[in-house]
Amino acid sequence: MNQNFTNDIIDALSIDCLIFGFQDSKLEILLVKHAEGIIKGSWALPGGWVMYNENIDDAAYRILNELTGVHHLYLEQLHAFGDVERYPGKRVITIAYIALTKPENYQLIPGFTASDAKWVDVKKIRELPYDHKLILNAGLENLKRKVRYEPIGFNLLPEKFTLLQLQELYEAILDIKLDKPNFRRKIMNMNLLISCNEKQKGVSHRAAKLYRFDKEVYDNLTKKGFNFEL
Repeated sequence: MNQNFTNDIIDALSIDCLIFGFQDSKLEILLVKHAEGIIKGSWALPGGWVMYNENIDDAAYRILNELTGVHHLYLEQLHAFGDVERYPGKRVITIAYIALTKPENYQLIPGFTASDAKWVDVKKIRELPYDHKLILNAGLENLKRKVRYEPIGFNLLPEKFTLLQLQELYEAILDIKLDKPNFRRKIMNMNLLISCNEKQKGVSHRAAKLYRFDKEVYDNLTKKGFNFEL
């Protein structure tokens, strides 16, 4: 490769990251506030340009870390977005990456071209710059499909959780209200959960039983899939 391009950006190719978290019974997305550029002051998905000398996966991890301080999580390619008019003034194709994580695991440290970073309830997002709302919606649809064919929760719930917390996660992703007895019966029939033989502590309501995922069963279901009709 021509070394003159080593530190140059490919200003027709960008990365945008969809980082989903779950807390306080809400599905949230990580956004950053732009400190410069044509959308200065706006909140958007963490994103930036790919460099000539880097793999696109490496670019995704670098950009996310530089903007938010978030690192060491698994990013998966979601889709490429290449509408001719998605970026004002020039032709830009972006590759969206998606990840699920626990917000409490990270101290957000905005940097590079971001002046701030925060978790936002996906239901409260009305507008985003460029086509980021379209990208967000694509990510949500991906989660809705995935939750029916593989377990989701290992990266979103605490190590020990209640059945209600698990149900609230599914409800937040699917954006529907689920029948409690039916949901619990189907979940327990999957043999996915192990009782911790403990109950919640320090709660004002009746303490509920705590469970954890059976890692072996979880990984097997993730690999082989299942049909979880709710």
